[in-house]
Amino acid sequence: MADPVVLYEERQSLAIITINRPEKMNTLNDAVIQGIADAIDEATASPEVSSIIIRGAGPCFTAGYDLNPGSNERGGRNWRPRYGAPSVDPRPGAWDPVRDYAFMGHNMRRFMKLWECPKPVIAELHGYALGGGTDLILCADLIFMAEDAIIGYPPSRVYGTPTTMMWVYRVGLEHAKEFLLSGDQIDAATAHRIGLVSKVFPREQLSAETEKYAKRYANIPSNQLALNKLLINQAFENMGLRTTQMFGTFFDGVTRHTEEALRWRESFGEIGFRETIRRRDGPFGDYGERPR
Repeated sequence: MADPVVLYEERQSLAIITINRPEKMNTLNDAVIQGIADAIDEATASPEVSSIIIRGAGPCFTAGYDLNPGSNERGGRNWRPRYGAPSVDPRPGAWDPVRDYAFMGHNMRRFMKLWECPKPVIAELHGYALGGGTDLILCADLIFMAEDAIIGYPPSRVYGTPTTMMWVYRVGLEHAKEFLLSGDQIDAATAHRIGLVSKVFPREQLSAETEKYAKRYANIPSNQLALNKLLINQAFENMGLRTTQMFGTFFDGVTRHTEEALRWRESFGEIGFRETIRRRDGPFGDYGERPR
């Protein structure tokens, strides 16, 4: 049998969730997203767990949504929105915004389990966290980053908007516009400077240092942790976070169905997935096109 795409283990006071799809750069599909949500629920219910770490197996945390043809995410051949209503056979290019919103909203709500979990969640970022992966990782309470890692939302250039839309709440107006209008990559030093991540470690020390830090929460009563997290989160809820997420999720569907987005998607079959990504990022000289 194939290995599960999400691994869960409890180690003393820690729950460790590992995205386990390294051969696909830990790209997100429905099985991965549901596996993470289920693991958060399991850690929340465990009386032994005081804090949670989420990390990725292999070369990166996650390269974002699985956009390859045939995937079951975001318009792939097997894409099925979650919306229980009658439908008609659509004409080519037709888009049902309510079905799209229901599908992507389901993903967004599962990402938000990190935010809503009463226990501290630390995201351990190495390699890349890109696109939809940032929708996930920015819902964690803290992010610890390897000093050679990259985070960013390249779909800002074409084919997406953030659904959980934590950017403006975590880094403020100026930096949210700087990186979402351009889609520019963010290295570890910049991420730490702008307050996007809490700590930066050498790659070989990242896991050990993250676990060392997370174990300290075992010395604090669980109700104290839960109430402090709820209080902090509520301040951002009061700023309109949920409304922002509603628009972010709806606009994500809009940006995937413009003429430019449809042509970009079609280019996967015309020039190949890798060349399509290269042409998107080449003018900016970042992500896979950055100088080595």
